[in-house]
Amino acid sequence: MKEKKTDKIYFSPLDQIAPFEFDENVVNVFDDMINRSVPFYGEIVRRQAQLAAHFYMNNTVIFDLGCSHGNFGIALASEMGQRDFRIKAIDNSEPMVIKYRDRLSKSGLSEKISVECSDIRDSDLKNASAVVMNLTLQFLPVADRSDFIKRIHEALIPGGIFLITEKIHHKDEFLDDLEQVFYYRFKKENGYSELEISQKREALENVLVPDTLEQHMARFEAAGFKNIAIWHKWFNFCSFICVK
Repeated sequence: MKEKKTDKIYFSPLDQIAPFEFDENVVNVFDDMINRSVPFYGEIVRRQAQLAAHFYMNNTVIFDLGCSHGNFGIALASEMGQRDFRIKAIDNSEPMVIKYRDRLSKSGLSEKISVECSDIRDSDLKNASAVVMNLTLQFLPVADRSDFIKRIHEALIPGGIFLITEKIHHKDEFLDDLEQVFYYRFKKENGYSELEISQKREALENVLVPDTLEQHMARFEAAGFKNIAIWHKWFNFCSFICVK
């Protein structure tokens, strides 16, 4: 069994901190990074897979937008068992896509899951019974977000679902600061040092731009979603389900 690589990207002082990107260095430690940085990440992906399987309709597509190296797709395949299904997974990180395709070739899922390296904003979205976006919208330019959510709504069949998890910030400054304090405490409890937290925060500045919960809800409603719920929230992380 291959040993899981530990995230040491920001472990030592850096003379210059480049903007964060999903390059080969990040891909190599991605599972360690995301499990130590996103509270309940495994639980979120597991329940999303169950929800997508529940709402999946024959002869439709499940889109995984910003798929990284395929944790959702692999989880969904396990949940679906012998049922036929089709996932179209899209990510603009070539190292992520290469790793995902390698995982698929080893698991025999290449016929059910197709992986495309491109900007999700250029993707052809249609005939979807489920669309999943995990920690992806926050990396799109703010000006593009509303129109893209509308495209997702249009791509879904009636009764289809949109599952999205995002890092958020609170509109109240006091509560926003409190959530940040407990988030950094979470990261320290998972072994990250003050230096690692600080350097990662600087790398993400102006790259990851979170919205408030209220901004997300307003955007979903404006896109046409009528049934919207928060099914998981932990301080400054939130998972939504939107039903068309």
